[in-house]
Amino acid sequence: MFLLFFILFFLLDSRFTQQELPACKPMLTTGWVISIFMAVGVLFIPLGACALNSSKKVVEIVDQYETVCIPSAGTKEARVQYIQDISTAKACTRQLLVTKNMAQPIYVYYELHNFFQNHRRYVKSRSDQQLLYGNASESSMANCDPQRLLAGKPIVPCGLIAWSLFNDTYSFKLNSVALAINRKGIAWDSDRKDKFGGSVYPSNFPNNYPAATNGSIIGGASLDPNTPLNANEDLIVWMRTAALPVFRKLWGKIERDLYAGDLITVDINNVYNVYSFHGKKKLVLATTSWLGGKNHFLGIAYLVVGGLSIAMAMVFVGIQIKCPRPLGDPSYLSWNKNKGRDLNTSPATGVHFEVCETFMFLEVKVLCS
Repeated sequence: MFLLFFILFFLLDSRFTQQELPACKPMLTTGWVISIFMAVGVLFIPLGACALNSSKKVVEIVDQYETVCIPSAGTKEARVQYIQDISTAKACTRQLLVTKNMAQPIYVYYELHNFFQNHRRYVKSRSDQQLLYGNASESSMANCDPQRLLAGKPIVPCGLIAWSLFNDTYSFKLNSVALAINRKGIAWDSDRKDKFGGSVYPSNFPNNYPAATNGSIIGGASLDPNTPLNANEDLIVWMRTAALPVFRKLWGKIERDLYAGDLITVDINNVYNVYSFHGKKKLVLATTSWLGGKNHFLGIAYLVVGGLSIAMAMVFVGIQIKCPRPLGDPSYLSWNKNKGRDLNTSPATGVHFEVCETFMFLEVKVLCS
């Protein structure tokens, strides 16, 4: 008991519990503030210029095709009826002109608009246990409704995400010669190894039996029952849900250079239904840089922050020139007020000052009398 009391007394009486540990309390004088702002500006502006220049070097070819790959504009209902008619061929041919040289690898993406993969119910509509092991408990499949059972048997893979798998397909020709597309290696290795089982095969999947829907609700792509889930990279890419309603997903890679003036012919099988929710579909061919794809935001953000920092440094330089009394004079701190100084007199200039306003977290004192 005495030992416990001694330990508690020692702990309670320590410098830590009494908050008496030494601490660094930097004084934000004018020189420090100007130096910090200048350092941020000098660092951020070159970084922003490099990032923006790198983004501008990315070459993209973007083709929106959901409106041109349909016989007539018509009403929304007519478009939905057309896309749901499984007896009608939906082939479409588009031509893409390469305007700038594109170095390999060239990534082929599909881009969807107004598709909310981030909806709470949609994101939860899967069974990770089933995807990895095949057999899943009822509780782990509870969120898969209404795509949980078909004819009383479990759907593998279950859920709305797998059911709505993107199923437009593309074939390419370069100057009338077939252009090879590498469809392997488009999914994350960690997803293939850790989230999708090599011994789990699609079974009872509703998109494989369109007649079972009576033509009323048609999902996305069908799945080969002889291909394990970890080998179906289109499915793996699709099931990594996007955070925004406008997103791109990798479809393949072109492993050869393209040159300005090349003409690419794309045969599209336009079967994915975006017409029911006023969505858009785009085919994208793009190169990358050391920072990834085209995105000017990062470079512009660095340039703006760097420019504002330089501007603020100039503001403080102007304040210092106009009011030469050192900002952040330690004599005005509360713990220095009882040291016998004239608190209203600057030790640097001997001029009478009063606190008139606070500016940028510093007490700015101007000549008042």
